[in-house]
Amino acid sequence: MAATRSRARLMDEQGAVTSLAALAQGMRLRIFRALVGAGPQGLTPSALSATLDVPASTLSFHLKELMHAGMVSQERDGRNLIYRPSLERMNSLLVYLTAHCCQATDGAACEVASPPGCTAC
Repeated sequence: MAATRSRARLMDEQGAVTSLAALAQGMRLRIFRALVGAGPQGLTPSALSATLDVPASTLSFHLKELMHAGMVSQERDGRNLIYRPSLERMNSLLVYLTAHCCQATDGAACEVASPPGCTAC
């Protein structure tokens, strides 16, 4: 947790606002959650489109917004594009949002838990 907290200090208010704005739209949130579910191997646009039942042009628009916010990365693998979630950015955002949790208490009740089975969190 300490390593995650030190990385989160790099996120400032504007970075948090940008990240939250990118996720504050239903389809982008669904895309991001699908990518988080896929883990570090990521997904191709065709796999995302089929999984979420969304047209390619709509998907492309939303992926661009998520990339602009730094929540998603893109890599070319031959003829395919692979999209991956930025788990470091996601964790930094979570730590930024909870950085001042329970300051009036000992903070023990406010520990942010990783989801069950998440090895990247």
